[in-house]
Amino acid sequence: MLHSVKISRRQSEIRKDLAALVGKDKPSEDETRSMESLDSEYQANETKFRAALIVEDSERREAKDDLETRSDRDYGALIDKFELRQVALMLDEGRQIDGATAEVVQELRSQGGYRGVPVPWQALEKRSGETVASGTPAPKTTGPIIDRIFADSAAVQMGAQMVNIDQGTNEYPITSSSVAAAWQTSETGSVGGPTAYSTAERSLAPNNTLGITMKITRKTLKQSGDGLEQAVRRDMNGCMAVALDKAVFLGAGASGEPAGILVGSYGITSTAVSAAASWAAFRAAIKRFIVANAANGPSAVKLLIRPEVWDAMDDDLITNTAVSEWDRLIKNIGAGNVVMSSNALAAPVGSPLATKALLTTTANGVSPIFVGTWGAIDLIRDPFSDAASGGLRLTALATLDVTASRAEQLQILTGIQ
Repeated sequence: MLHSVKISRRQSEIRKDLAALVGKDKPSEDETRSMESLDSEYQANETKFRAALIVEDSERREAKDDLETRSDRDYGALIDKFELRQVALMLDEGRQIDGATAEVVQELRSQGGYRGVPVPWQALEKRSGETVASGTPAPKTTGPIIDRIFADSAAVQMGAQMVNIDQGTNEYPITSSSVAAAWQTSETGSVGGPTAYSTAERSLAPNNTLGITMKITRKTLKQSGDGLEQAVRRDMNGCMAVALDKAVFLGAGASGEPAGILVGSYGITSTAVSAAASWAAFRAAIKRFIVANAANGPSAVKLLIRPEVWDAMDDDLITNTAVSEWDRLIKNIGAGNVVMSSNALAAPVGSPLATKALLTTTANGVSPIFVGTWGAIDLIRDPFSDAASGGLRLTALATLDVTASRAEQLQILTGIQ
């Protein structure tokens, strides 16, 4: 019990005793001395009470951050113990889900409706100890309400944030006006006229659903055991990462796909290079970022290119030197800020072959791209399609959307030969 609470209770007892004594017309000497004693104790307790509140307030401030984030850490610990194997066996054999997996499923069900078994997004991330072709990546955590995205994804490497939404639509007001300052031209004159402050809204709406159907044979279920969990997670991870990356940048905005950054109407500056890939072309785009106060230097810019662009630039040596155009690019931007993907950008076309590139920057902590996910992944079993062979067919449904933030934080280059 807090010390201030103990003092408060004692003060209440003193007031009760004093009320009984004060009500007497002719108190005895003992009762008079008791009143004096209680009065002195009451005044001393008032000082102690104030001191106790100060001490306890300091303790609360010290523990504030831990109290605010403890629930997130506890839930994260449960996610680490989530087993997709239990979900598969429950859907196939009706086996009861238990332990941390059951707690996570129950928590997700309390926040939204699912036809099948809800699977948290974090359960699809590659975990320590699993062997993958590109090594063991560390998933990136971007904030309290921001969920983790796949570590090898081109989207997250380009600065995208994955925003998890319970329900409804998220809207992000972005400043669209240009409020300017003006000097007073004379002693009695006025400063510049008023400029209206306006915003443009970027919305994430649950209009697009991505689905994956997996077929697991009876032999696999009986033979794989615990290894089935890692296999299912890797397959879902890879499939969703490929589809999501492509949609973020190349989504058609039709036929169920969201509008990708390179396709949608986001007001992003698009510049035709119409020349061989060179550091000069990218330098001009970076200069436009700096002039618009969106970036403070080349190292603050991320670049998405096709592997063919790297091949051409690395082979293009500056006259009478052993330095290539690629060396100049890496020297200024940094190798960690260059992302190469054959999935996020369309293949080169035309004669000569030409492709696009995307440049992004994070300004004042605001990401250039938002990827919205609604709830968790809904894992549903089809009990009929493979009933004759005893197999298990699983469908994973995920509702997603993509939007850009400020157009000044992105630039598109076209016609890079």
